Amino acid sequence: KVNMNTGKTIGVEALIRWENPERGLLLPGDFLPIVENQQVGIDIGEWVIETALSQMTHWQSLGLEIPVSVNVSAAQLQEETFVNKLSNSLAKHPSIPPHYLELEILETSALTDIAEISSKMYSCLEIGVSFSLDDFGTGYSSLTYLKHLPAHLLKIDQSFVRGATEKGSRNGALITSITSLAKSLGMDTTAEGVETMDELELVQELGCSHVQGYIYSKALSADAALQQMENGLRVQAKG
Repeated sequence: KVNMNTGKTIGVEALIRWENPERGLLLPGDFLPIVENQQVGIDIGEWVIETALSQMTHWQSLGLEIPVSVNVSAAQLQEETFVNKLSNSLAKHPSIPPHYLELEILETSALTDIAEISSKMYSCLEIGVSFSLDDFGTGYSSLTYLKHLPAHLLKIDQSFVRGATEKGSRNGALITSITSLAKSLGMDTTAEGVETMDELELVQELGCSHVQGYIYSKALSADAALQQMENGLRVQAKG
């Protein structure tokens, strides 16, 4: 994740992959839907948080301190013990500042009890963990979530970024609307899936705070990501 104004890396997103012995490396869409709303899916989500914190601790030992965001499903967030388990995971890694962990909420349409979710989020904020709303504007995203959920950032789905530079596209207007809405609520925005310099310059012009996408890097192993961050990113929009 890169700050649009400074061009500096401000964070990374932890992405799960499955090294299947028969099918090779699988993307989340190949296996997570199978375990959706099952206990094993929640277990995987908890494992991802623990693994991300362990990776952050390892990077810290090598001199790199950087925020990491982790996706959390609606089912995981709605677990009664979510806050306690999160607190316990952070306690196992006392050298990691809690505000370095950001949770990206997926499937907002599946959140059934907004008041309960809001209460849990505020409890996490007291610990120091922050939240963002992922893929905002897609599916059944509702302004109700912005009213009640204390997230600090909206992630603009790559489907809006893709084709935004084409003549006659409405995507640019949609991005402008989302960034304007976010600013009015005191929130930041991250444009996802930016791949070209034209897209990078457009989302900057339209007011996005941060950006991530293949223009900076494809998904990397932790070691490769460390090396790239140490070498620095050299792509920056005009301005």
